Amino acid sequence: MIMGAACAHISWAQGIKDPLKQLEQAVSSPAGTPYANRPEVMQFADDMAARRDLDPAWVRSAIGRARYSPTVARLMQPAPKPFVKNWRVYRSRFIDPVRIAAGVKFWQANQAVLARAEKEYGVPIDIIVGIIGVETIYGRDTGNFRVMDAITTLAFDFPSNHPRARERSEFFKGEVEQFLTLQSRRAEDPFKPLGSFAGAMGMPQFMPSSMAKYAVDFDGDGQIDLWNSQADVIGSVANYFKAFNWQSGMPTHYPVAFDKTRLDMDALMAPDILPTFSTASFAEKGAVLEGAGLVHTGPLALIELLNGPDAPQYVAGTENFYAITRYNWSSYYAMAVIELGREVAARIGR
Repeated sequence: MIMGAACAHISWAQGIKDPLKQLEQAVSSPAGTPYANRPEVMQFADDMAARRDLDPAWVRSAIGRARYSPTVARLMQPAPKPFVKNWRVYRSRFIDPVRIAAGVKFWQANQAVLARAEKEYGVPIDIIVGIIGVETIYGRDTGNFRVMDAITTLAFDFPSNHPRARERSEFFKGEVEQFLTLQSRRAEDPFKPLGSFAGAMGMPQFMPSSMAKYAVDFDGDGQIDLWNSQADVIGSVANYFKAFNWQSGMPTHYPVAFDKTRLDMDALMAPDILPTFSTASFAEKGAVLEGAGLVHTGPLALIELLNGPDAPQYVAGTENFYAITRYNWSSYYAMAVIELGREVAARIGR
């Protein structure tokens, strides 16, 4: 999934009431309408071809043959209000016997490649394994949407009732551009790749822009294949985290308690998941660290994991925790990756 902060996993898009009615109000293209009928879209195709030095006829044909997907638009609808997140429910979706067993098999089959990636990029094996497991259960579910249809739908018909609709639409226009550039350079059919409803591809669910920037040929066969080469997948995930400043040897988070006599929860929560506080300023605001957390030298963030009607859970997130959220902007996602990787590592005996 990889959209990083761009919602590759729409973790809370469940429980929407009357989604078809919302959809009718939010989009302009009837189901299945080819984008060749949209003058503004064809103008984008011409402009993009000029920017990228691509064959204008090929670009117009590719974008023009893409079809609006009402399912994609519906799945990108914002979460309903009110909606209370629940870490225990979220965790149960990813930390389960099937995924753990698949992770053990994946680790055992790729021990040498995983060790090489850890050494070369400094990213722990359990984090790499956790990402691939959360994303696609190690390649079992890479998505059945035509990537071209998905990203074109979201570029030109992103649901207008989404609070970040304009920004998201521009993001997906960029993804259309990146995707067609990649397919043109490879001389491959842009309608062949399948992926998530957001256009994320392969075992690690990379978006086209991430594929262009971070995917690597880790098996040395002269091509990058994120669907079938587990080595390329492993190397690409590790390279992604290195690019987002993963720091070798740094924990992802520490336990945290609270001193209620000086607790300033508003101040602690204000930066959200961005590490901002030194250990000293953390303590001044009532966040109590123990053990290794007391000697941590980098910035920290207070990570809140809501549990529905029950009390939230909290941890002190480091810069490496934040790095995981660059894959998907969610503290719940990051914690699921961490805990799945740890569960698999425990079964391996690491």
